[in-house]
Amino acid sequence: MSDYTFRRALRGDGDAVIDFLNRNWGSRHPLVNLPDYFTYYYRNGDPQAEQLNFLLCLAGDAIAAVCGYIPASQSGEDIWISIWCADRCAKGSGLELMSRVLELTGAKRMSCNNIRPNTIPFYEFLGYTGARMGHFYRLAPRPDYRVARVKTPVRLPVGGSGALRPLADAAALRAAFAPPANAVPHKDLWYLTRRYFAYPRQKYLVYGGFLGGQCPLLFCLRRVEVCGTAVLRLVDIVGDRAQLPQFGAALDALLTQQDAEYIDCYCAGVPAALMAAAGFCERPEQSGEVLIPHYLTPPLFENVEYYYFTSVTEDFAMFRADGDQDRPNLQC
Repeated sequence: MSDYTFRRALRGDGDAVIDFLNRNWGSRHPLVNLPDYFTYYYRNGDPQAEQLNFLLCLAGDAIAAVCGYIPASQSGEDIWISIWCADRCAKGSGLELMSRVLELTGAKRMSCNNIRPNTIPFYEFLGYTGARMGHFYRLAPRPDYRVARVKTPVRLPVGGSGALRPLADAAALRAAFAPPANAVPHKDLWYLTRRYFAYPRQKYLVYGGFLGGQCPLLFCLRRVEVCGTAVLRLVDIVGDRAQLPQFGAALDALLTQQDAEYIDCYCAGVPAALMAAAGFCERPEQSGEVLIPHYLTPPLFENVEYYYFTSVTEDFAMFRADGDQDRPNLQC
């Protein structure tokens, strides 16, 4: 048993947390050094919040390790790990802090989007599951492509009677869509409103997926203009994903409507067969046959792999915008 103590960070700890990360992270992280991002992520948007979304490991009065997290709902039953950093001289502090995250936060489940693949054994040692996120794409019907590099372009057949209707604001979202309570993670309207209508420095396209007078799915996308064309990033799908094939034709039509050359989607927990039924091909890992760039501003013409860990696997799904991902590449 170590002599470390552990607690949640309070409002007055903010400057100390930022200073610790600036000394130990290796660079100035924009999420903590840009005040609007720090407030958005770690104060839940409230500059006067009494508690921060940070956990502290203390050696006496000094910070030995920190862990920043992001709630997926107002209840906090699901959280995403965002920043985890330890003082190299404080041996075991990071490991002990990570092992106490659920206890200290009261969350039921946690996961992390975009981890280094060589850290997967570490998370598995703690009893979690680490894996690669799948990458899926659908090409528009074009004679050539400026961004995608696909040796043998394929457009899978699509159908379905589902329709996409834009939701312009939080009121439209609340009127149309009820997030399923049993989803893992559970993303409530509080989270969805903040993430897709109040996100700083970046705008999203939010569509309700309507079928038979109901709205079983929510599609969250971002349009990116690049190389004289545009692409669509499908960054989140919330709701009854079994209904995805019903929206294959609607998503294909959205490509034409948005004048985009492809839609791509990073996700985990969604079967490749289900994505294929909705018209999405899977990009093979480490294949030179298909290149769907991830970094677009500026464009970097190479494939990018993303990895994650989770404390629960049953019914679990993760998308690109989960956690602190899908954000502008900002310097500070």
